[in-house]
Amino acid sequence: MLLLRRHLLPLLRAASPLPSPIHRRACPLLSTSASAAPFSFEDYLVAACGLSPAQAGKTAQKAVDETSRHSKKAFEDLSRSRLKSASNPDAILAFLSGVGLSRTDIAVVVAADPLLLRCSVKTIGPRLLALRDCLGLSAPQALVAAKRNRGLLHASLEKTIEPKVALFRQFGVRDIAKLCSNNPKLLTFSLERVQEFLLRAEELGVPRNSQMFKYAVAVVACNSREKVAAKIEFFKRTLGCSESEVSIVVFRQPSILGVSDEKHIRKFEFLINEVGMGPRYILERPYLFALSLEKRLLPRHRVLKVLQAKGLLNSKMSFTKFVTIGEKAFRLRFIDPHKDSVPGLAGYYTTACAGGVPPEVQLSS
Repeated sequence: MLLLRRHLLPLLRAASPLPSPIHRRACPLLSTSASAAPFSFEDYLVAACGLSPAQAGKTAQKAVDETSRHSKKAFEDLSRSRLKSASNPDAILAFLSGVGLSRTDIAVVVAADPLLLRCSVKTIGPRLLALRDCLGLSAPQALVAAKRNRGLLHASLEKTIEPKVALFRQFGVRDIAKLCSNNPKLLTFSLERVQEFLLRAEELGVPRNSQMFKYAVAVVACNSREKVAAKIEFFKRTLGCSESEVSIVVFRQPSILGVSDEKHIRKFEFLINEVGMGPRYILERPYLFALSLEKRLLPRHRVLKVLQAKGLLNSKMSFTKFVTIGEKAFRLRFIDPHKDSVPGLAGYYTTACAGGVPPEVQLSS
């Protein structure tokens, strides 16, 4: 307990003071007694966890919504047990601080999973540290993995998790930590099922030693053989290509198999009808499949047209080069230098990336 206090005091001293007087909010996480001041979960989220008041309100409601979906008992436990005072949340925050999470990290983690604050340190502490050591996860990654798959907090390391890690190594999977943090359910599936996923990923033509192999595993883990086969047929039919050509695209960008047909069709229509690309040209550049239509391709295409119309950009500028430049470099090269010659360009681009500009809107030239 002294160790927990030692980690906790600096955290609480850095926190903003509680509002005065403490407002009692319409939230079932509020408890009163004759000998203690009311405990407001929302105020605690602000003062101790570093959330803004608006975030705190949404996070408290999220905790209520999540528990009420499970059972009435879980909903009642939320207000009666470990969140009726600051003692248990304090211990969790101390643990998070002790394993290296910054105040900002803690705010992000708690906002994503407020029910973490009612876990027992005796239960969650050793398990998260074990996951970190076994998988090579950072503390934040271990927390994210545990949120996405609560079974990790209870599964046997020796019987359930470690055999999966050994299998991944046997198959030569690169970056096991990333694979497992993004797809933690792989760790609690049966060993036979995980082996099937690995073999299916290999059947797609993605070599075990490829950087793309982990993405192929993630895709087949979420999609049945039938769905994957249907997706390959979709590409053959839509782009008029052979199965071997699709295999090359999958090898270079396996994540395309996990995207809906509707999204692919919208992207193909844009690239073919608006940009003027041919199906063969698209197939030879599979990185285009990974770029968001709404947040990358469409906004940058608009900027490209505006700059070309004003004579500020070489008319032969490649669209593929224009959309693959990193965001920071893109703004420095194509947005900031034209703030005076094209007033409103920066705001227009920002709004377009957020999906706030309808396709028919054009910036005047």
